[in-house]
This record gives sequence, C-alpha cells and structure tokens, in this order.
Amino acid sequence: MNSQPLVLASTSIYRSQLLATLQIPFQTTAPNVDETPLPGESAEQTSWRLSRAKAEVAAKRFPDALIIGSDQVALLEGQQIGKPLNHVNAVSQLSAMRGKTVTFYTALTLLNAVSGEMQTDVAITEVSFRDMSDDAIERYLRKEQPYHCAGSAKSEGLGIALISRIKGDDPNALIGLPLILLVGMLEKQGVRVI
Repeated sequence: MNSQPLVLASTSIYRSQLLATLQIPFQTTAPNVDETPLPGESAEQTSWRLSRAKAEVAAKRFPDALIIGSDQVALLEGQQIGKPLNHVNAVSQLSAMRGKTVTFYTALTLLNAVSGEMQTDVAITEVSFRDMSDDAIERYLRKEQPYHCAGSAKSEGLGIALISRIKGDDPNALIGLPLILLVGMLEKQGVRVI
C-alpha cells in the first residue's frame, strides 16, 4: 500500500467534497495557474494542459506526495466557456446555452512527485439545457450564484432544473473531479480505495 500523502491541487470546495467521498486522507493547495486558453487550443487540450500544470505546480510544494490536478472546460458551438465570475457573464452564458448541448471536458492528472510518473485522462460529458426563459435564468442565478462554475450551472444543486439531459461515463466529472478515473489511477500507484 502506497503511503505517500495525497494532495489535491485545487481550492474548489466541490472537488474537495468529491474527493472526501473516497475516505482517503488528503490536503489541498492552491495551484495558482493561469487558466487562459492558448491560441488555437481545443477545449480538450486546454483542460488537459491545465490539469497537468496544476499538478506540476503543487508537486514543487509537495515533493513527496501524489498530486491530483483537475480542470474543466466547457464548449458551446466551438467556443470555450469558462467560469463567468459575475452575474452579467453568467446571464450571457446561460442565455447562449438555452435549448443547446454543451460539452464539458474534465481532465484529471495524478502525478507521483517522487517518481515523476504522470497519468492524465479526460472525462467528456454532454449536457443538454432546457429552453429556459430570461426570468428563469435570473431567478436561478439569484438563488445559486454559480459564478465560479464553468457554464454557470451547478448540476449538483439547483442548476439541475436547467438541464434536460446529461450523457457521460462519470457523474462526478460534471461537478469537477472524475472519481471513476481517479480510483483507477490511484490503484496504479498502489493506493487501495476499498
């Protein structure tokens, strides 16, 4: 059994809550990575690159640990959608998504800071949104204020009312941490979850 400490390179309370369900002790650290997409980079490439970058930054602070990095990028009609960060941007995002399907790319990296071994994969989730009214969008945003969620809707909260369909292999990926992928990666590093 691997006894390396486990570190989540994220300050997201949602990722921490998801990781806590595995009942493995871990700590968190802020990765402080610029999340701006590079010119010509696809949404999947952006999520992949950022999940690795977050793990690499954290590994410098925790050179004896297993580091988890994760990043999520949403794609609507060829345009990357990030975190809205404010009400005006969230209204714009949700208005653009009504009646459409958005693809969420949630990349996951597990980096063994001791050996340098890095595993990275991406979970893809397609989310179809209802054709919601302007009033419904406003009511939702006032109640939940999901300004730090890519795509402006929290499926694990009231945002589920905006969604008509979710298609993907891991229900946790949409929240921000693909646990099915993570369990497999941890097992390859000698960490037994159960």
